[in-house]
Amino acid sequence: MKIYTKTGDKGSTRLVDGSCVEKFNPRVEAYGTVDELNSQLGVLRHHLVSLQLNPVNSALEIIQNKLFVIGSLLATEKEEIFKKLDQITDKDVTFLEQQIDLLTADLPELKNFILPYGHIASCHAHICRTVCRRAERRSAEISVHDDKLSFCLVYLNRLSDYLFTLARTINLHTKTPEVLWDKKLS
Repeated sequence: MKIYTKTGDKGSTRLVDGSCVEKFNPRVEAYGTVDELNSQLGVLRHHLVSLQLNPVNSALEIIQNKLFVIGSLLATEKEEIFKKLDQITDKDVTFLEQQIDLLTADLPELKNFILPYGHIASCHAHICRTVCRRAERRSAEISVHDDKLSFCLVYLNRLSDYLFTLARTINLHTKTPEVLWDKKLS
């Protein structure tokens, strides 16, 4: 199988269902952002190995696989093909909520906004969170016209919450203090 197809040489690409669209199509933008998030999560996982946060690393591997599912769903317009694909379900969202609850159990209560700062892995978790929010916004743009993607939106929303919690957990694990937002400096 060749890695290059030349399909995109003139600014178009094929979706999973074979539809041909421009590369600036909202679907392409959405699944491209999910792909970017997945790549950023790979870098974050690399950091977590050295911190010996193995349960979190395992959870992120599951999440990365679910992001491939979301990408394929976003890249499919045709209903008959969409139905044949793996789906994001309430079970997947529940998994994220359980992971958030596990991480939150050890964290001090948050009473102020914090700056995205701290250990390098924590900072990278914040980058992942912001890319996840962008993926959610791009997916919401499609979901307005395609309600089949509702669980994808819920999953991405919960994932950004998980990534925020993970950033705090990394700082706690590495004994790196959180930096509170100082309104006086604003």
